[in-house]
This record gives sequence, C-alpha cells and structure tokens, in this order.
Amino acid sequence: MVPTSSGLPPDRQAVGQLLVRLLREFRRELSEPRGAGGYGDIRDPHLQIFGNLGPRGARLTEIAGRAQLSLAATAELVDDLASLGYVERRPDPSDGRAKLIVFTERGRHLMVDAGNRVAQIEARWADIVGTERFHAACSVMQELLDELDPDNARR
Repeated sequence: MVPTSSGLPPDRQAVGQLLVRLLREFRRELSEPRGAGGYGDIRDPHLQIFGNLGPRGARLTEIAGRAQLSLAATAELVDDLASLGYVERRPDPSDGRAKLIVFTERGRHLMVDAGNRVAQIEARWADIVGTERFHAACSVMQELLDELDPDNARR
C-alpha cells in the first residue's frame, strides 16, 4: 500500500499528484492533433522550450532557469528546434554579446495553433465541471501562483 498524506479527505489525491496528473492530461490533449497540424516533429521535451520562451524571445540561461533544465539540456532542445525551423538565435539588442532565442514564422504559427488548442481544451474541461467552477479553479491557481512567484505575477 502506498502511503498517503495525512489529513487528506479520502475522496481526493494530494495536490502534487493532482497537478502532475492534470499537467500530463493537458499535455496529452495538447499533443493529440500535432501530426495533423504539421507539427509531427515536435516531441514532448520541446514543450519545455515553447512554454518558457515568450513572445519577444529569451536568452538561453533564462529559458533554462524557467524550465528548470540544465544549460546543456536547454541548448540541445533549442538546437533541435532551430534545426526543425521553429526558433532561431539573434543578437540581443540590449547586449550584443548575448543571443536571444526567438520564434521563426513557423514557430509563431505553431504557437497560434497551440493557443487555439488550449482554448479547446479549456472549453472541454469547463464543460466537464461547469464553466463557473472551472473559472473559479483557474482563478485560485492564478492567485496562488501570483503570491508564490511574485516575479512572474499577472498583476
């Protein structure tokens, strides 16, 4: 028998388990139409880069820090995505010695398509639990993140 967190209601898992399982389910649903959309060359580890790059690009060290990956692993994933035509390295206008990783046109198209897919997933999940409850759950998660990680707060 696997030990459980003490004091939890018997009808739910610990918050860490819930978050991990939901992230796994989210990634599975996000990935389903990949091949049909022309993105069959994207692998799950690439999501660490896409999810931490941002619209204006970022330095390799910033992406690695946000993704909680080693610099070597991040560089390997970025190199892979660059060879596939999703990102490219450009000089950082604020520091000519540094490089920014930015989306190419293909990468921007992928992000638009991914955004549309996320909207579909959110609508489906809202249908499952009810729109009001889904939005309330998202609001609570955002509030927690804003307090726990104020440097990346949405306020």
